[in-house]
Amino acid sequence: MHSMANIIGLTGGIACGKSTVAARLAARGARIVDADAVARDIVRPGAPALAEIIAAFGAEVCDATGALDRAALGRRVFGDAEARARLERMTHPRIAEESARRLVEAAAGEPPLVVYDAALLFESGRAALFRPIVVVTTTEDLQRERLMRRDGLDRGSAQARIDAQMPLAEKVARADYCVHNDGSPDALDGQLDVLWPLLTAPHDPELSP
Repeated sequence: MHSMANIIGLTGGIACGKSTVAARLAARGARIVDADAVARDIVRPGAPALAEIIAAFGAEVCDATGALDRAALGRRVFGDAEARARLERMTHPRIAEESARRLVEAAAGEPPLVVYDAALLFESGRAALFRPIVVVTTTEDLQRERLMRRDGLDRGSAQARIDAQMPLAEKVARADYCVHNDGSPDALDGQLDVLWPLLTAPHDPELSP
């Protein structure tokens, strides 16, 4: 038995404005399930995943309160494919399980749309579960500028973060719809005005591409 609510995927490159698009969809009545929020919750103090992470990477990945220091962990695994893969084996199954629970809960209220907001939707291998998929994109120059401003990075560090991700062009090629977030807020809303009826139209998930 399928829920009446359409469940779609929302993704994009770092600093492209995915959260902005999610907020605008929420303002139209969509329920958002944020994969990043799930990822934070499964490593809260006392959670089994945090104990595994500490055992694997050392107590220095936690702050003075015992909470995970995501920046310290990021420095530990960034540029180390083996360490990153090890971390993903600890976290991805738990993220998938908790995300599924929250999606079912969100859909139960029969909103016009349920959105799974996940930066690593394609990378996680779970994209086929969410159709259609909307990717938020912008120019690389804007992406780099926003990232430098948002995270206080120099140009080289920002570019390294961008280069470490799946190329944005590949995400665009694999998505069903593309939202360009390189103009004014009104231009962004105009695109979402066109997309909204397409995303909320009744469809059979079994017939999705």
